[in-house]
Amino acid sequence: MAIFRLSLFGSASIGVYSLATDSMALIPPQAPETKVSHIEEWLGVKVAKTTIGGSVVIGALVCANSNGVLMPHYVREEELEVIKSVSSDMNLTVAETKRTAYGNMVLANDHGAIVDPRLGSQAVKTISDTLGVEVAPGEIAGLPYDGSLALATNKGVLAHPLIKDEEQQLLKDVLKAPVDVGTINCGIPYVATGLIGTSNNVVAGFLTTGPEMFIIGQALDVVK
Repeated sequence: MAIFRLSLFGSASIGVYSLATDSMALIPPQAPETKVSHIEEWLGVKVAKTTIGGSVVIGALVCANSNGVLMPHYVREEELEVIKSVSSDMNLTVAETKRTAYGNMVLANDHGAIVDPRLGSQAVKTISDTLGVEVAPGEIAGLPYDGSLALATNKGVLAHPLIKDEEQQLLKDVLKAPVDVGTINCGIPYVATGLIGTSNNVVAGFLTTGPEMFIIGQALDVVK
């Protein structure tokens, strides 16, 4: 169990460009092969190299757990086929709505999901059916962008430092994991923009400091 540091496209915001669950990871094909190999080795998952609708900001557009993957309506057929290659036993859903940034709107693990409270009942049902978990609307630090404000694995949640007590309790209840607070990449509170991980290992943006890595390791229970 460990925490690793990485950059993608010269940026420390690796969570914007990539996505990981306990079973697979999605990485833009433009990423150097050495970095793709690092992610595959460090996280111990299958990696698919793809874009989403031609965009490299996979982490902002896609939400996923070990049960399913939810993608925006403009995902291309060839991209979908690549994703299927590493997730054939998962629910793959293309959302037929105008909303696209599901990675920013949904915070999920294999136990539950917290979603942007502005989403309608049909979108919430689609998320629940795809991910196979209980879904609850909620905010973090008074903001609706749950998927960018926290990272959840099956063992822990790292959230924005200004999360409110009642918000923290909701995350604990729905995600069924302890919740702690921290930052990424030298003080960025939108922690999921610079962090991807599984229940065993985590990859953080290369600007993440030693004290931040310590907090991340404790919160996500990846350092013994």
